[in-house]
Amino acid sequence: MDEPERILLLTGHLAQPRLEKMMASLGPTPFHWSVCDIGVKVAALMTQQIIANRLPRPVEASRVLLPGRCRADLDRLSADFGVPFERGPDELKDLPGYFGKGGRMPDLSRHDTRIFAEIVDAPQLGVDAIVARAAAMRAAGADVIDLGGLPDTPFPHLEDAVRALREAEFRVSIDSADIDELRRGARTGAHYLLSLTEATLDVVADSGATPVLVPASHGDLGSLLRAAEQADKRRIPALLDPVLDPIHFGFMASLKRYADLRAALPDAEILMGTGNLTELTDAESAGITAALLGICSELLIRNVLVVHVSPHTRRTVQEHDAARRLMYAARQDRSLPRDYGRALLQLHDRAPFPNSPEDIAELAAQVSDPNFRIEAAADGIHIYNRDGHHVGQDALSLFPRLGVAADGAHAFYLGTELMKAELAYKLGKRYAQDEPLDWGCGVDRSREDLTRLRAAGHTLRAKSKD
Repeated sequence: MDEPERILLLTGHLAQPRLEKMMASLGPTPFHWSVCDIGVKVAALMTQQIIANRLPRPVEASRVLLPGRCRADLDRLSADFGVPFERGPDELKDLPGYFGKGGRMPDLSRHDTRIFAEIVDAPQLGVDAIVARAAAMRAAGADVIDLGGLPDTPFPHLEDAVRALREAEFRVSIDSADIDELRRGARTGAHYLLSLTEATLDVVADSGATPVLVPASHGDLGSLLRAAEQADKRRIPALLDPVLDPIHFGFMASLKRYADLRAALPDAEILMGTGNLTELTDAESAGITAALLGICSELLIRNVLVVHVSPHTRRTVQEHDAARRLMYAARQDRSLPRDYGRALLQLHDRAPFPNSPEDIAELAAQVSDPNFRIEAAADGIHIYNRDGHHVGQDALSLFPRLGVAADGAHAFYLGTELMKAELAYKLGKRYAQDEPLDWGCGVDRSREDLTRLRAAGHTLRAKSKD
């Protein structure tokens, strides 16, 4: 019988009692755990050198778990100690969920859904602009660039656009109500043609393009099944799209068509265009996208057509990319789509306040230096140092209590941090001092080198010059 895994958790003075209490609250676990105070006050300040110098050898553990914000080269530490080093969650309060998922960060590297991202105004853009837009879409997660035709709008450079995209190694689809444009795209090498019917399937003949088939008339699932049968007899691989309708204009009936299609053709490749919901509903698109990708996951719909027209869907490709990864991981785990990251929790977090007011008061009582610590909790914004502990519901009300009016750089720094904390408190988001608020996939975040300490910020550099 294999021995249970042994996990060593590294921490600092202030967090050690709370960490041990948290781990004990888990009750019996399938692994043995122990805690090591590495000899720093704040756990996030431990460095690779500190760990190398102070962690006793040999390490009696199967792996070593560091706080999520610890900056160290994990590969070098693993090689140095002969034991795997890993980062855990940023906050202690997230440990139960972390160990509930097997004690590993979720693997969101995989998915089985293809994203078609439509350039809706392609006829009105030059070839260079189309390629630039496609590059941005690919960086956001798109797999296929869809050139959308416009009614009564010539697209004379369609062939040039397809060739340029293919030369840049994009996969290309053409979406047009104009049969001639579809034929031109097929002849030039487009990989997919949207949206063909049983009457227009011949457009793809001998082209090698994959048709995306739709009903001959709106809601006519029978015609879509006939088109699928024709394509199958002619050995033409096809994607099938029953067409998703907007809310109050056939939404539920259209969902039923997707379910009925899957029941009728268990092995069919299906496509869902999500824009009729994301674009035509005044609600945050991330949540709508998560629900639609959940439906796709249940029905094994592995292709989605994504549209961005309305400004409120400006991050729709990123949201679809995050949702397909979340749903795939949860489906593989046979799990609810929870605790797989916060990419789609843009405005509110499920557990926004990791420390209670009582926890913060206990920490504040141990502080013996003049540096301000800032936290957000259910009762407001907390700011404390050795000289006092203040609580307020907005940033401006706290400023007069801090005694930094004559220190411009410090005041500016505290003002920006307190404003972030106010936003976090009012929205119910995670706040961590000196870290940007996490808006999920709603905002690009620059990649950080977690192997080294962050450079001094603007205000600290300004203060050092005084």
